[in-house]
Amino acid sequence: MFVVCGEALMDVFPAGDTATGVALDARIGGSPFNVAVGLARLGQPVAFLGSISSGTLGERLARALREEGVDLSCIERVDAPTTLSLVGVDAHGVPDYAFYGTGSADRQLSLAALDSLPAARRVIQLGSYAMVVEPIATTLCQLVERERARAGAGCLITYDPNIRLNVEPDLDRWRSRLAWMLARTHLLKISDEDLGLLFPGRPAADFAAQALARGVALVVVTRGGEGAVGFAGSQRVESPPVRVDVIDTVGAGDTFQAALLTWLAEHDCLDGAAIRALPREQIAGLLRFATQAAAITCSRRGADLPRRSELID
Repeated sequence: MFVVCGEALMDVFPAGDTATGVALDARIGGSPFNVAVGLARLGQPVAFLGSISSGTLGERLARALREEGVDLSCIERVDAPTTLSLVGVDAHGVPDYAFYGTGSADRQLSLAALDSLPAARRVIQLGSYAMVVEPIATTLCQLVERERARAGAGCLITYDPNIRLNVEPDLDRWRSRLAWMLARTHLLKISDEDLGLLFPGRPAADFAAQALARGVALVVVTRGGEGAVGFAGSQRVESPPVRVDVIDTVGAGDTFQAALLTWLAEHDCLDGAAIRALPREQIAGLLRFATQAAAITCSRRGADLPRRSELID
């Protein structure tokens, strides 16, 4: 089973002017939330580990996960408001986010929640601002350390920083968390935009070499409309983009991550050794599958992630 950790929130889209203001359209979202839904839609068993408001919006988030088939046994319900992410989209479909979440429910995950993790877990998926805001960041770092110390091989650890400076503006905090995770991550997915924020002017290949030297099995750098590139061992494998009419790119990175994990599960590669052993043609297939999935999401409004029947392996 996959365990996806982090925030669940409401994405709020302007829906046109009214006589006295602006109409708003609130939709379920949050990067980890989307990854969990994406995995479920792609036919994978998945649980969500996070804290969700006990109020009306929190109930809507929980119901959405339940209806998608996501396991809710790791969720904590808390008496705090749901984070709101105000999403504006430019003429090219690229979103801009403004977060309203200080003190909100998605930051409140306690250490006690780790006791409810499913015994059958095989993958821990981490990322986004939950890894840099407290107290949830401390809880998730404890989870990583517990998995590393667990008898046997422990879980595959996967990480996508998914930087949101309007949540945590201190880039050094994001850099510090990424540096800490490199020695603890098997699969790292990062966008070229995030790399540019963290390390301006640094080539992706140079960063990937450092990450691989620290122990990461596979580094995938997504490049928006330019496709993606994967680095494993001495291999560099590029995947071209899938051309679609873009409505917006909301949820595209989350879709890509869910599809990466699905491909690995379907090819029995959910451990670091198996990922390191992937030949070039299989890495190309992995990237092609994930790029195709992300393109489908880009062709639809909002984070409407694809189902397995829509993808060709």
